[in-house]
Amino acid sequence: MQFSRIISGVMTWGIWGKNYNTNQMVEMLHSCLENNTTSFDHADIYGGYTTEASFGKAFVESKIEREKIQLISKCGIQHTEGRDNKVKHYNYSAAYIVWSVENSLRNLKTDYLDALLLHRPSPLMQADEIAEAIEKLKSEGKIKSFGVSNFTPMQTELIHQKTKVEFNQIQFSATHLQPMLDGSLDFMQLHKITPMSWNPLGSVFREKSEQTQRLNLLLQNFEIKYNVSSDVLLLAWIMQHPSGVLPVIGTTSIERLKNATRAIGLILDLEDWFAIWTESIGNKVP
Repeated sequence: MQFSRIISGVMTWGIWGKNYNTNQMVEMLHSCLENNTTSFDHADIYGGYTTEASFGKAFVESKIEREKIQLISKCGIQHTEGRDNKVKHYNYSAAYIVWSVENSLRNLKTDYLDALLLHRPSPLMQADEIAEAIEKLKSEGKIKSFGVSNFTPMQTELIHQKTKVEFNQIQFSATHLQPMLDGSLDFMQLHKITPMSWNPLGSVFREKSEQTQRLNLLLQNFEIKYNVSSDVLLLAWIMQHPSGVLPVIGTTSIERLKNATRAIGLILDLEDWFAIWTESIGNKVP
């Protein structure tokens, strides 16, 4: 399954962010494609279960051929916002997974998802029941591939034993190194599971801490050396990992999205790559 090297995250396109109208979403869709970003990351819960439908309306209006884009969605989280739930919880029954995908297809105005991900692991999930739903959806052509999101290696293996897991969307960045150190990315390489990274820029531009100050100082020097901005360097850093990380970019700025694509193919010098790791942890690498 081929996705664009940079994936556009649509969480803030709707009422959880910019609250774009249909015309604005159409413009965003075309702008993404013009910048070789053809993959779009959804979740049923975004916008309190409203953003998929808003996107679907814009997709129809855009006249873009379905084969030219890839749609990813996630299911399983049951929010109290937008649904009659008394407490936030997870539901991974076979019937619910099938219903949720069919609902996403109606909202997105498409016949299939290029990838379905389970949004977060549940202690009550039953691998056999999940596999039953996934195999049914695949056989009916409603999903092309399957993955998970925020799953540990052992949680992933539990599902992978029953049905093929091809993706795991995790938090990974220069300020969130755990997947690189706890075996998560090694596990994915071993099992040919492609990592997707949400919040790929980490907290570098959102928080002022000793860690981010160290990184910003280093990145300022690297901006001159590589002739790119700091956000591009941070994306290139995670994309250089041999697991083949696909960053999910949450920006709604076309200029930032266009700039982000400069990270594709940018290879940092070996010592520069390790320098970013060093400044993140505040001492020499182990």
